[in-house]
Amino acid sequence: MKQLRKSMVAVAVLGMTLTGAVGVYAGANLEKISAYLNHSIGIKVEGTAYNTGGKLTPITYKNTTYLPVRAIADVLNVPVQYDAKNNQVLIGSHSGNGQTSELTTVKYSDAQLKEIKSAFAKFDGFTTPYAPNQMIQGDVYQKTGTSEDGVNMVFKHMTVYISPRDYSHGYDSTPVTLSNGTKAKWYTPDDTAMLGFQFHDRFVTISSPDHSLSKAQLEKVAVSVAQVK
Repeated sequence: MKQLRKSMVAVAVLGMTLTGAVGVYAGANLEKISAYLNHSIGIKVEGTAYNTGGKLTPITYKNTTYLPVRAIADVLNVPVQYDAKNNQVLIGSHSGNGQTSELTTVKYSDAQLKEIKSAFAKFDGFTTPYAPNQMIQGDVYQKTGTSEDGVNMVFKHMTVYISPRDYSHGYDSTPVTLSNGTKAKWYTPDDTAMLGFQFHDRFVTISSPDHSLSKAQLEKVAVSVAQVK
């Protein structure tokens, strides 16, 4: 349960105005809403079932049933808040833009591991394969390719580039120390921030091209880069 509370993030995108971040609809047609009481409603998160007892009171409006999100949060004992800018209700731990900061293991398939190793094997003196072992929850590994002097690993929300070359030269940078003691730096060659650091005989550059991951999240991923066995 403790682990679930830390990792569970639910985002409810609302098409209605909320009052005090509570999922209660208020409007001119309020009299048309019919309420249903059901004291046996249960919810299931990641395979774990929770019985809410009498805490949930769903309401039905225009053939759509809504559940009060604060009641769900109370059942799971996680925080809830309303993000007015993005018109979202955030349930559970989150960090910046409603994104979770929790890590999950990247489970590369045999075919994907072969693809990664083959990419590194194309470079003389640079054949030892490396890859991140973890990613932010919700991200997905997609593919690995090569450029003139490095290997590019593409995820849904981030890119990990590994090369003998340090691409941060010539740019203003901000130093940062990762949680494992590695000295790294942030620099921005265009509109996307890059996190660069030396790892053994090469340099790793991590970024989020779609800007969905924060610097703190990418720093968490950075420390998981290791040799692929």
